[in-house]
Amino acid sequence: MSNNSLTPSTTSVPVSGGDVAAVREFNRCYTSVLGLLREGLLDTPYSLTEARIIFELARQDEVEVAAMRRWLDLDAGYLSRILARFEADGLVRKSRAAADARRQVIALTPAGRAVFGRLDELSSEQIRGLLAPMPAGRRSRLTAAMASVREILAGGPAAGPVVLRPPGPGDLGWVVQRNGALYAAEYGWDQTYEALVARIVADYAARAGQAGEAAWIAEAGGERAGCVFCMRKSDQTAQLRLLLVEPSARGMGTGGRLVDECLAFARRAGYREIVLWTNDVLHAARRIYQRAGFELTGSRAHHSFGHDLVGQDWRLALDRPAAHSDGAPGTTIPVS
Repeated sequence: MSNNSLTPSTTSVPVSGGDVAAVREFNRCYTSVLGLLREGLLDTPYSLTEARIIFELARQDEVEVAAMRRWLDLDAGYLSRILARFEADGLVRKSRAAADARRQVIALTPAGRAVFGRLDELSSEQIRGLLAPMPAGRRSRLTAAMASVREILAGGPAAGPVVLRPPGPGDLGWVVQRNGALYAAEYGWDQTYEALVARIVADYAARAGQAGEAAWIAEAGGERAGCVFCMRKSDQTAQLRLLLVEPSARGMGTGGRLVDECLAFARRAGYREIVLWTNDVLHAARRIYQRAGFELTGSRAHHSFGHDLVGQDWRLALDRPAAHSDGAPGTTIPVS
């Protein structure tokens, strides 16, 4: 945490010893619950600081070293030593910024992204294990309290956390409506795309509760922010469909989280592979899929939704280690 975020106001009342003790006790409790002070975070060779650096690098294609130092509030020498070790281990590559050769940029290598994928998976499993025994009401109280802590420390309202949940009443209709409206507004696609989405959603609803199929709604601040569906293509193959992220939730990693959740479910359901179909005009989508480990297996020109497009088939073998699909800004992605 940056010291700047905790700089006291000149008009604030004196801080009592009880207040200090309460914050310190919360810190002790939280770090103990998550094991943050162990020598290796999540039983890996990486410290908490090292893991934070890997997480920050995974969010972008390239990061200026100076900017990372400011974000993480780290000593320049300390950060340099960590990055040098990462480079020696083949986790990062250094280069000079294209716009200014005086500035050094750094990015994760494929090996570094594999390490991140493992850390991210372990972190999610740890939190899932922490929350699983809690009734839904206690989970809601916990996440709301965490949001309040962030807002208070930030000195103002903060963007609410993105929560993934199963579809509820009205959600399937929203999926159809938002796909139709967003693609008409952003790509000029006609009503035939909305009709396609309606058929996919109807197929899912007709098989509601069937093993091997699931859907998720992303929610931020009580508002729907995105969705994704995992549907059965065959006994061995799942299909990722209808990934969508609202404009208000882009840049928050929402698309990556939805893809990650879909892949985790497909693995638990016992599928050997997962496929998807999309169109090549959706450049941000390709980055999400590639980072998740999908491989492009074919493309074909077609005329659909009132436009000449190039459809693409993507595939991911589910017996390989999970990769991380985040790092690109969120986008709306048509997937049939």
